[in-house]
Amino acid sequence: MPKALVTGITGQDGAYLAQLLLAKNYEVYGLMRRSASAEIIGERLRWLGILDHVHLIDGDLIDLSSTIRIMDQVKPDEVYNLGAQSFVAASWHQPLLTGTVTGLGTVNMLEAVRIVQPTARFYQASSSEMYGKIQEPVQTERTPFYPRSPYAAAKLYAHWMTVNYRESFGMHASSGILFNHESPLRGIEFVTRKVTDGVARIKLGLAKELTLGNLDATRDWGHARDYVRAMHLMLQQEVADDYVIATGRTTSIRDLCRIAFSHAGLEWQDHVRQHESMMRPAEVEVLLGDPSKAREKLGWVPLVQLEDLIAEMVEADIARHRGRQLLALPREIPAGTSAAA
Repeated sequence: MPKALVTGITGQDGAYLAQLLLAKNYEVYGLMRRSASAEIIGERLRWLGILDHVHLIDGDLIDLSSTIRIMDQVKPDEVYNLGAQSFVAASWHQPLLTGTVTGLGTVNMLEAVRIVQPTARFYQASSSEMYGKIQEPVQTERTPFYPRSPYAAAKLYAHWMTVNYRESFGMHASSGILFNHESPLRGIEFVTRKVTDGVARIKLGLAKELTLGNLDATRDWGHARDYVRAMHLMLQQEVADDYVIATGRTTSIRDLCRIAFSHAGLEWQDHVRQHESMMRPAEVEVLLGDPSKAREKLGWVPLVQLEDLIAEMVEADIARHRGRQLLALPREIPAGTSAAA
């Protein structure tokens, strides 16, 4: 039974990747940083019904000693480094933390693999945000990078360090330059979940408006479940390499709103408001990936269309809020019992 170590296993991608690996009969270990919210940290794994099937190990990406200890304890065949401070907007408020976790944390994992388990295959979660101020209208593996946020700069450092470890030490280290990928497990701070959660609240009468920032920014959105398949495929190749993972279709946040509200039978213009306080200091206006290399070398193609993805997310958020409403209802008072009893 092959062993896989996944950092960021409690996040969206980590949870779907763990589900995929378990289905392929892997023994799955996940690095988990202890925090004040430890009691809810495995909620995504629980939502997928796999929390009891993975091994969670205490550790921290910014502590080299813990990454070495875990590498020695698990001795994985494959390492998937998904852990990061991954919210772009927060990186402007926490640039040093973002650089430490997202950038240097990757090097700690690479060092742990190099020192303890050099035969392990390594996957680095790179990001389309590295393209930033785009230098080409469609981005490929050869498009120059131009990061426009502390998060993107940290990801770019991690990306090039992965390339350097591959070329300097002969490690099987691949990077997936993933464009935006979403799901019902996406954090509420990301714009797709912000929209679908807003639609659910408005549909159920819990809110009247949804406030957003730049509605004209466009992104190449896919389903996280599709994208973790690409991660696994990269580590099954004889030679390590870097791949753009995208759908090849770009959609504006304005059209994302239209799709989401329409699914719930609502007119988005009646509810969406724009506010400058939610604008980024430096915006990435357009991202559009060319996944040709992944299609040709990995045999990977996305299976879920954007409309189906958004519909799935809207339905999941409606179900979540309905469940909370039911929990908040007062219990029925048995006949003959005083309400004050």
